[in-house]
Amino acid sequence: MDRQTSALRGQRPLRSLAARLAVVAALAAATLTVHAGAPAQAAACNGYVGLTFDDGPSGKTPALLNALRQNGLRATMFNQGQYAAANPAQVRAQVSAGMWVGNHSYTHPHLTQQSQATVDSEIYRTQQAIASAGGGTPRLFRPPYGETNATVKAVAAKYGLTEILWNVDSQDWNGASTDAIVAAAGRLTSGQVILMHDWSANSLAAIPRIAQGLAARGLCAGMISPTTGRAVAPG
Repeated sequence: MDRQTSALRGQRPLRSLAARLAVVAALAAATLTVHAGAPAQAAACNGYVGLTFDDGPSGKTPALLNALRQNGLRATMFNQGQYAAANPAQVRAQVSAGMWVGNHSYTHPHLTQQSQATVDSEIYRTQQAIASAGGGTPRLFRPPYGETNATVKAVAAKYGLTEILWNVDSQDWNGASTDAIVAAAGRLTSGQVILMHDWSANSLAAIPRIAQGLAARGLCAGMISPTTGRAVAPG
């Protein structure tokens, strides 16, 4: 009788272990089912557009990154060197959020009115500031105000940068309403780039509707190719 009791007690841990393994297996199967269904819910990308935000990083950057991530969007952040140096954590946050970081000069001057040495300093110091902040070495350059000339292009090329302007101007810098910014994004076609700004409250408010509009047209937010300057599938 004692041996029987002992045997029964020895089976309890085994039964308990078997039960726990069964639960783990069920949970694993459920997890696989969820992940298997996820790709079917992703919108098809029939083309890509480049969302760009100038003048960061700033105190507005966290809210911007949060809105972009919540709406499944990625963007290119054209940072000023002075702000990258002052806010390195936000540069790292941009990268962590899946954004691409570009060079937007150090102090945002009218580069076409500057000497070659000044243009060189503006671009070089920004490359250094962004890299030091953890943003990598930029490959894209947006001249302030979209102003460029042969000198600016030559200096940008010296640092391996591709100059990127835009196809659509959201006019957020000029007080455009959220509706107007959404409408501007609605004019984007595959490969094109839109200009927006890190600090614009109206552009921030427009993000959910921009995401909806792009999805409705089968467009996705992509990266800007350093080779062609056009928006392409994320690499």
